[in-house]
Amino acid sequence: MAFLNQWAYIGGSIILILIGLFGVLTRRNLIKIVVSIGIMDTGVNLFLVSLGYVKGGLAPILTATNNTNNLNFVDPLPQALVLTAIVIGVAILALSLSIVIKIYENNNTLQIDEIRGLNL
Repeated sequence: MAFLNQWAYIGGSIILILIGLFGVLTRRNLIKIVVSIGIMDTGVNLFLVSLGYVKGGLAPILTATNNTNNLNFVDPLPQALVLTAIVIGVAILALSLSIVIKIYENNNTLQIDEIRGLNL
């Protein structure tokens, strides 16, 4: 049953990535594209954390009670990568939203087709 729970997290993360990809490819509003990139970022982070999960695993800290290497430890590397990715993702989203604000100030629209001057 725990195997299915881990696959639920992996499947959910893949669904989030696909939803974000769909939004980036099909939406013409810059704010919606930025939100879709954020959804994709969340899906990637969930995927990385779900790969590092070990059922019944302990935190990789040696103490007096668990001082042997025979115990089942959770891999801390994906968690550290995800913490770094969250910080970078927030910075990228803030930067992209500031760029969208500047585009709106110059063009008075957030539609990509109108910014490009296309007549579709």
